[in-house]
Amino acid sequence: MTVVYEKVALIGLGLIASSMFWAMKRGHVAGHVSGYARSAETRDTARRIGLCDTVCDSAEEAVKDADLVVLAVPVGAMASVAQAIAPYLKAGATVTDVGSVKGTVLSAVGPHIPQGVHFVPAHPMAGTEHSGPESGFATLFDNRWCLIVPPEGADETAVVRLEDYWKALGANIERMDPEHHDLVCAVVSHIPHLIAYTMVGVADDLQRVTDQEVIRFSAAGFRDFTRIAASDPTMWRDVFLTNKDATIEMLGRFTEELFALQRAIRTGDGEQLHAYFTRTRAIRRSILEAGQDTDAPDFGRAKVER
Repeated sequence: MTVVYEKVALIGLGLIASSMFWAMKRGHVAGHVSGYARSAETRDTARRIGLCDTVCDSAEEAVKDADLVVLAVPVGAMASVAQAIAPYLKAGATVTDVGSVKGTVLSAVGPHIPQGVHFVPAHPMAGTEHSGPESGFATLFDNRWCLIVPPEGADETAVVRLEDYWKALGANIERMDPEHHDLVCAVVSHIPHLIAYTMVGVADDLQRVTDQEVIRFSAAGFRDFTRIAASDPTMWRDVFLTNKDATIEMLGRFTEELFALQRAIRTGDGEQLHAYFTRTRAIRRSILEAGQDTDAPDFGRAKVER
């Protein structure tokens, strides 16, 4: 496979960035990969496991001469990181990100990108409940979607090159405008996580059910809620604080649906419940047919090898 970028810099070395590195290594997508993480412990771990060709002790050092710079840090930290690295960015380089909110990222990062450097936000729709440099694996993006969200006036050559890069990592590509991206992600990702956090919190608060009963007798539904609710708390705090409008809109719609189901249960309207569950079951079938999951238990998540 042809090298897409001669040098790639990963700023942040968690699940997504580490998976990007192993996928780049698998496909020979980059000539050299440098990496930086704020935590010295994370940098030491990265060096120990061979994550990145060079692990740097500053973001400024990592981005030097990089053709692609990936901001793989929480959304709330992106503005300060972009400001710090801006003077060290190579002319003609592309800066991208992997955040799940785009409106805020564009307004926070965009002003710090110097003239002659391209900013093309992206969002790989892939992940697990695990985090940290040791959680990544090369196949994370295979047959998953990466949404490319170029700002108005973005250089087309830079956008296409980034799309080619994500395809080389195994992903499917689609372009979206920022507002639509944030609405879609509120539906398919943000609200499900919020519901999972809430459901696990309710179980924790319910005094009539002991902790041991919750753990010992968890059926698949609750167990899968806990998997989602185990996701990185810093990342998800920032997601909800930076995607307020779309999240609140979708929460309102969810509440309306919940009230309708509550009413159907209270009034014994079995016909409505059956019709509703039949419709939602069809959506699950469509996801399987699209190859975005398997019908294996535990969300189809088998153990993976790097």
